Amino acid sequence: MTAPLHPDTVAVHSGRADLEALGVHALPIDLSTTNPLPDVERGGDSYEAMATGGRPPQDGSMVYARLWNPTVARFEDALAELEHAEAAVAFGSGMAAMTAVILAHTGATGARHVVAVRPLYGGTDHLLGSGLLGVETTYCRPDEVAAARRADTGLVVVETPANPTLEVADIAEVVRQAGSVPVVVDNTFATPVLQNPIDHGAAMSLHSATKYLGGHGDVIAGVVACDERTAEALRRVRAVTGGLLHPLGAYLLHRGLTTLPVRVRHQQESARRIVQWLVDRPEVAEVFYPGLDGDPRGILERQLRGPGAMIALRLRGGYAAAAAVAGATRLFTHAVSLGGVDSLIQHPAALTHRPVPAEARPAADVLRLSIGLENVDDLLADLANAFATLADPPLSVPPTPESASHMGVART
Repeated sequence: MTAPLHPDTVAVHSGRADLEALGVHALPIDLSTTNPLPDVERGGDSYEAMATGGRPPQDGSMVYARLWNPTVARFEDALAELEHAEAAVAFGSGMAAMTAVILAHTGATGARHVVAVRPLYGGTDHLLGSGLLGVETTYCRPDEVAAARRADTGLVVVETPANPTLEVADIAEVVRQAGSVPVVVDNTFATPVLQNPIDHGAAMSLHSATKYLGGHGDVIAGVVACDERTAEALRRVRAVTGGLLHPLGAYLLHRGLTTLPVRVRHQQESARRIVQWLVDRPEVAEVFYPGLDGDPRGILERQLRGPGAMIALRLRGGYAAAAAVAGATRLFTHAVSLGGVDSLIQHPAALTHRPVPAEARPAADVLRLSIGLENVDDLLADLANAFATLADPPLSVPPTPESASHMGVART
């Protein structure tokens, strides 16, 4: 029996099974919007199969790009293999992917209720609370999922590590509390390199593929890894709503997967050094990073293969200090998004989490860092220069309730 391949090898070779038969080595890009039909009957059968969530029949046609595209399908196959899933479904953005997940598990299913574990990405939090999708949402902490569940609950949404304060939820425990209700885990921060939610019982692992999977800040996309039955439901929503990822984006993402393990591990090592530097800085009141308090619940050991490359911090001096530092870096680009080859800094409360209700919004003194591939000493110097722009050494301030986290180290 052949030994399973290492994930690094899978990242390079997955989703390429048909290339040899095509006589090509590099990934091809199929930009066709429409496809020839073998005849009326088989064309109609092909359309029906894909419009209802299936795959193109072997002797049929792909019909129309809103229903199926081979470049997108290759990326989906590759991501599914990395996530230890039967299938994956790609969308035009992470929010399109989350919308499809919600629609597929509510509405036609008769469910009208969603349980959402906070903290959560601001866009997802806002979507669930907006009423746009006709669902009612109960927000809770990870240990409150069972109490929040109702007879009409169709979905549990959790993000771990969470955006922006990097709190880590026990996926297996959330799944246990969810009972028969499917759990979708936003795995954007960890990536399949560091975490595979499906291995811990989650029904779906969702990514804003814009971030680490693409890795170069040049493609917007979302993708959900799941079993084939769930994939059919998601493809049906995608076909009806027109949310298919563009093939050029799929090509860039598939190419990005080949270097994903190398990028994530390098970025993680730089993040670890930056975290240790930050906890000793007088300007910093608190640092949020998985594992800073050790691993008292054992989650990192059994669920994650590393803490990742995202960092959040609270500054002594409040909002003014946070705004000043965000505007003073030179290597850290002041911009939203994350997971690219270049380092980014942003203020969550003012940007990504601005639509979130005040009680769940990150504190005004919190900054989020996405660590890239630059030399770590250069990044440290950039942060030191930004801190030096603060007029006076800030006074010590206690952690605020909004920013309190078991994953942070407070400095008071």
